[in-house]
Amino acid sequence: MVDDFKPFREVICRALSEWDDIQIVGQATDGLEAIEKASSLQPDLILLDIGLPKLNGIEAARKIRAASPSSKILFCSLLASPTVVAEALRVGANGYLLKTDAPDELLVAVQTVLEGAQFVSSQLRRYQPNLR
Repeated sequence: MVDDFKPFREVICRALSEWDDIQIVGQATDGLEAIEKASSLQPDLILLDIGLPKLNGIEAARKIRAASPSSKILFCSLLASPTVVAEALRVGANGYLLKTDAPDELLVAVQTVLEGAQFVSSQLRRYQPNLR
């Protein structure tokens, strides 16, 4: 989980750790740290915020693709801009979850992305019908 807001990171990690088949292997607070940890840990899935210090999530995702090509990336952000979502998916993200949808959709988002399909928050699909 990569997010600079510690309380949110802790809530998500606590929720994920309740599922038997998910193991949290690392956390990061900025884009540069995310790349370093992705490279060394090679996780199956990286939950990544967009608004990160040192290097934003979009740029971090580009570099993570090279450092850990088999890792799936699920953005988890407050930003609902069509341009931002499209760019996140264009750089190779496997999904985009709005933080406001996380309480209801986190498990589905994680499962969908780990199964190799693309996930986009229901709010985004509702207002941006070109997203699936």
